[in-house]
Amino acid sequence: MQPPLPGMDPYLEKPSLFPDVHHRIITAICDHIQTQLVPRYVAQITPYVALEQIGIAATRRALVPDVGVYEHDFAALPHADPAIAIDTAPLVGTVAVAVPTRYARIEIRAVADETLVTAIELLSPVNKRPTPDGADAYERKRRDLFDSYVHLLEIDLLRAGHRPQVFEPDPLPAVPYFVFLTRANRFPEIAIWPCPLNQPLPTVPVPLRAPDPDVALNLSQIIQHVYRNARYDVQVDYRADPPAPPLAPSDAAWLDARLRECGLRG
Repeated sequence: MQPPLPGMDPYLEKPSLFPDVHHRIITAICDHIQTQLVPRYVAQITPYVALEQIGIAATRRALVPDVGVYEHDFAALPHADPAIAIDTAPLVGTVAVAVPTRYARIEIRAVADETLVTAIELLSPVNKRPTPDGADAYERKRRDLFDSYVHLLEIDLLRAGHRPQVFEPDPLPAVPYFVFLTRANRFPEIAIWPCPLNQPLPTVPVPLRAPDPDVALNLSQIIQHVYRNARYDVQVDYRADPPAPPLAPSDAAWLDARLRECGLRG
């Protein structure tokens, strides 16, 4: 099925789905740019593991509790006093579980000396989580790359959490998605592509060593390719609740009209 939206689909941000989306986009980007890099450069996928807070109802994992209750032969145990009434819990909820989740980034290295030239980050939820091991740790990694004279391309297709730090403009435009490019030879200048929901994602440059020209990265083509190949059309229910976090009212109205136009919402 053809993707219903021209750019990023906010339903793909669903926590249980986004790790797969992230993996597929990173792989597609690497394949897309690889032929433009050789023979002087090579793109490598570098995996990492992050702990994501996911509701236990969405997982099927073996957990080790602090206190265990074990079943014995009931007939051999004294019976509880039948006169004591046990209150039923008035609420039933779920707990958040820290689940190890695999993500990856792309490193472009010079073939001659294996030096890291450009890093491509597709931001994950942990990169944007407002905690010392989340957004703070990601900012430290950004500074390390800047200090190492490495180009950094950041693709932010998540609406929740902290954006990468940008001091100008402040605030950033009120759009759901962004692409940031920091060229090593122009630091601290940062090029910014705001990405509205109702428009295709941009084609952005991937810089290399001078005097080699930039490589073109068509993000909309990548998203469309990934959506079709992963068959997200059968995994996303567009008639269900709106995507979380809530969209801006104007974006929510446009999305509703677009999905109705595509026959995906009655």
